[in-house]
Amino acid sequence: MPYVEWRGSKCRVRWDTGKVHPETGKKIYDSKSGFADEAVAYEYGLDRESDVRNDRYISNADGNILFEGWAKSWLAGLDLADTSYVTYESIIKAQLIPQWGDVSLRKITTTQYQRWAKMTRARYSAHYAGSILSLFGLLMTDAVDHRPPLIAETPVPRTSRRRGRYTRPEEPEVLTPTTEQVVQLAVNAHEVWGLTGYVFMLTKAFTGMRLREMYGLRREFASPTWPGSDPDVRRRTKALKRYGGMSALRVQWQHQYAKGVPTLQLPKYGSARALVLPPFLHALHGQLLESHESDWVFPSAGGGHLLGTRFYPCYWRPAVDGAEERGGRWARGAVPAVEGLQGMVPHGLRHAQKQWLDEDGHSRVASEERLGHRLQGVEGTYSEVTVPMELRIVEALQERWEKVMGDESSVEAARQVLRKRQVSQPSPT
Repeated sequence: MPYVEWRGSKCRVRWDTGKVHPETGKKIYDSKSGFADEAVAYEYGLDRESDVRNDRYISNADGNILFEGWAKSWLAGLDLADTSYVTYESIIKAQLIPQWGDVSLRKITTTQYQRWAKMTRARYSAHYAGSILSLFGLLMTDAVDHRPPLIAETPVPRTSRRRGRYTRPEEPEVLTPTTEQVVQLAVNAHEVWGLTGYVFMLTKAFTGMRLREMYGLRREFASPTWPGSDPDVRRRTKALKRYGGMSALRVQWQHQYAKGVPTLQLPKYGSARALVLPPFLHALHGQLLESHESDWVFPSAGGGHLLGTRFYPCYWRPAVDGAEERGGRWARGAVPAVEGLQGMVPHGLRHAQKQWLDEDGHSRVASEERLGHRLQGVEGTYSEVTVPMELRIVEALQERWEKVMGDESSVEAARQVLRKRQVSQPSPT
């Protein structure tokens, strides 16, 4: 039961927290002072003991935990993929601890959060600001769910509540290339990077692979050798039954840094998958593998892996935005910009694949599976990609390629450049 004692003109109430000191074994009490009425103080103590019995109680010590201590403890207890862990750790160190690190959890108010959230959205891109605020909200929710709870409720308001002026969110513009622009980009990449660059750009556009998946594509998973070269016996046996008569590669890895070390990891969301290739792309992969001895399908200009390169300034931007003629060891001619694509990021080629799949009327499950996504709900549970679905996709992609290479307008200059560079084009038949 609570115990009330007078201190001068005010009284203090003490109550049992349900905890014991780990060394002495004695009960641990909390207290609150400043009551002018003994009955009010006693009722307050009864309420706190009720909270203890119902696992709602937040002790003075727990509520005074600093945000920095909680964030580090929370992060250490997570079981995440390396990439997710690095992302969380980076945001916590760079954004959350500098803002909230020395503030106790119970003193973070909704008003403070909203003011900070407004500044964060104004300072950073919508995507990065959303990641920061989402992670902060997750930390606060887990502090409430912690047992015993560290705070009674989260300072982050429910998203369904409407306050103030409504502003329609702006969708970030994503430059998505046409097939003709993809071909010109590949031609530019050949000037910058040789045959590897040419096949790299076409592969990314015609498969929709993520950039780090392209980095991590190894010889044993490329279409000229897979599935017969798959090192996993069970996976190889299963894939031979389905893809034995088709041209397909396997997205088995992405190449990422894990604690500063280049590491092969499963693709994002564990989306390892097989991708059937149109005939022209399969033939190009065969030519590419014959042109080098690297274990990587797409080695850097120096022969190593792409993860360790300055990919954007050295490979991507010159191919997209153009570059002046350069001499020396890495000499190359002038590279024209791809008209209409200045500033495009590699993800634009992934968008192109999705757009093409939609234009050609392919099923959602086949399109999403090709991009490494998983449909949610009943549709995802009962939908399955069949071989005829995959064949229709590659037939449409091959037709798209044949059409653009037969066009005498925008890609004629591109085909002349390719002939000059002696990059043989496979027959579309």
